Amino acid sequence: MKVIQLMYPHQISHPDIEGPYSLAIGFFDGVHRGHQAVIEHAKKQAHEKNLKTAVMTFDPHPSIVLGQSKEQVFYITPIKQKLDILESMGVDTVFVVRFTSDFAKLSPSKFVDVFIRKLNVKHVTAGFDFTFGAFGKGTMEEMKSLSNEDFDVTIINKQVQEDEKISSTRIRKLLQVGEMEAVHILLGRPYQIPGIVVHGDKRGRQIGFPTANIQAHEGTFIPANGVYAVRMRVQNEWFDGVCNVGYKPTFKNPDEKSLSIEVHIMDFNKNIYAEEVQIDWYKHLRSEQKFDGIDALKRQIEIDKATAMKYLHER
Repeated sequence: MKVIQLMYPHQISHPDIEGPYSLAIGFFDGVHRGHQAVIEHAKKQAHEKNLKTAVMTFDPHPSIVLGQSKEQVFYITPIKQKLDILESMGVDTVFVVRFTSDFAKLSPSKFVDVFIRKLNVKHVTAGFDFTFGAFGKGTMEEMKSLSNEDFDVTIINKQVQEDEKISSTRIRKLLQVGEMEAVHILLGRPYQIPGIVVHGDKRGRQIGFPTANIQAHEGTFIPANGVYAVRMRVQNEWFDGVCNVGYKPTFKNPDEKSLSIEVHIMDFNKNIYAEEVQIDWYKHLRSEQKFDGIDALKRQIEIDKATAMKYLHER
């Protein structure tokens, strides 16, 4: 899969731009089931019209540049993870358009001229609520009128789950409260976090439950604190596990707390420090809690292990 970076007005051409393309366009954070419907339609059009399948996405999130959101925006799928998912879907080319102040000022007609016509796009597919151009004034109906029959346009209707729109905003809210089963349904796959195994305080080993301490890749969102049933990919194999997300006092200053992600991997006894891993999150088992002593903690961990194993084996 080719990844082509574009930036207006200085970098809007590239030697790898070939086409003609069937283009799916959107921000596509999460590449959830609604996004997948858009991309699969673009692929279908590519197959029927002998075109290459392309996706256009944007980086960073428009609200960061435009200052529209009072809350901090987090990504369900940081850009590298998004590209990995798109490649697994069989996309030929991804255009990553740098979302800048200059880009945000483009009129809808200029956007179509520069980012549709000049890229040799012959079919555009987007969701019903995708907008483009300055202040988001360009709608997909307007895209049709601006095409002048140079390219075809398909608008994908709202995709719903339980009578509510499948959206990145909905998924973000679910992640913030740890509703991983609902997230799984909306994404069409488990929520995944990439990371690396780092040294921890080894307290789990001391009480008979060794854990892998995971440092998530920068920009990754960590679900709500608590205990989860997970699967972890390490050294190209998947293993069942129990993951604890919580805050611990730091050694430098006990009053400061640092977030830790610790995974106890079932039936596993290898040294995996510095290994790249992926964690798939399946179910929130319980909230973070304090225990009266080591014995109470050990009893609860045994319960967590049994609950996680039962859940994962029944999937």
